[in-house]
Amino acid sequence: MTDRSTPVAAGLLIFCAVLGAALATGLRQSFGLFLAPMTEAHAWSASGFAFAIALSVLLNGLFQPICGQIADRIGGRAVVMGGAALYTVGILGMALAPDLALFTFFGGVVMGVAVSAAGMPVIIASLTRLLPAESRGRAVGLGTAGSSFGQFLVVPLAGFGIAGLGWEWTLIAMAAVALLMIPLALPLKDRPAPKAAAATEETAGQALSRAFRTPTFWFLFFGFFVCGLHVSFLTVHLPGFVHSCGLPVAVGAGAISLIGLFNVAGSLAAGELSQRWRRRELLVAIYAARGVLMAGFMAVPKTTETVLVFSALMGLLWLSTVPPTVALVARNFGTRWLATLFGLVFLGHQIGGFTGAWLGGLILDRTGSYDLMWTIGILGAAFAALIHMPVKDPAPPAVAPARA
Repeated sequence: MTDRSTPVAAGLLIFCAVLGAALATGLRQSFGLFLAPMTEAHAWSASGFAFAIALSVLLNGLFQPICGQIADRIGGRAVVMGGAALYTVGILGMALAPDLALFTFFGGVVMGVAVSAAGMPVIIASLTRLLPAESRGRAVGLGTAGSSFGQFLVVPLAGFGIAGLGWEWTLIAMAAVALLMIPLALPLKDRPAPKAAAATEETAGQALSRAFRTPTFWFLFFGFFVCGLHVSFLTVHLPGFVHSCGLPVAVGAGAISLIGLFNVAGSLAAGELSQRWRRRELLVAIYAARGVLMAGFMAVPKTTETVLVFSALMGLLWLSTVPPTVALVARNFGTRWLATLFGLVFLGHQIGGFTGAWLGGLILDRTGSYDLMWTIGILGAAFAALIHMPVKDPAPPAVAPARA
């Protein structure tokens, strides 16, 4: 792309991508706040509401490779714009749904496709293609940090909206905000390779076949499954867990917001470390630290202070897995089909997300507490740390010196 040599164009690209990712993630991460008021208003079960949100996570994963394939062929801009339009439809449908079945359709099916098209993987893949190799890790870190800043900004605003306007009008306002993602997608004009060049390149089928035969791909897939399990469980159920401990609802909203704020620093640090350190060891350290942190949180009294400290530390580890994972996919399989291949790795994340969101609600309904789910999260962290140890982490290709 010709814009690679223009700092102003690159800056505008990164700014719009970061802000778009912030809105996409912030809106989606707010849905856990609606569990208590909507289940109370409609007399729905917690597991029924959680299933709808979990279904969106699962379908997000299933449709992510499809949206990635479309973005690889026609560019990310059109895909993100279409996803933004679906975002608006899905959130409006959630607000107006009279029963759980219709809520599940809009909140689960429509939102699942919308997040696949307008979410972070397509935006990050476009950034990776549009920017030079030496800027990619930092840009992915910025994009991930932007999504976290959206969580920090949008989640408390949604909480204030629920308290002041009611959950219905808050969802309607969120639907209107989703439309802002359409103009923000304009700079994402990555283009497919020219036909002449494409004829000599690896096809999508060949790239997929090569990835499926590579153990590293599956190590990343199942490691990202654990990441999704952690993220969705905490996003959907941490406010409810905090409330069940006798703390105010505002503490739960503050916890989710604080995770987003501290993940800005965590994602930026992970982006920088992905360019300077071995990405494999970075992922091992992140997952191991998550397990230690969750085990420690279970061992201390649940006060406002301990919840907020846990949230801040978890925020540093929240989406810091994304930059090294994207870097490993690009290093092992190239960038031509990056949106497709990272979309497939992201499918593992979203299957884990479905498991974390739905299983948390199911365990709460069956046992009356989240204790078993916390144990599953701790064991999952240990598994993820171990499974990343044999991942191949090749050095970047050497750059030929410029001729005088």
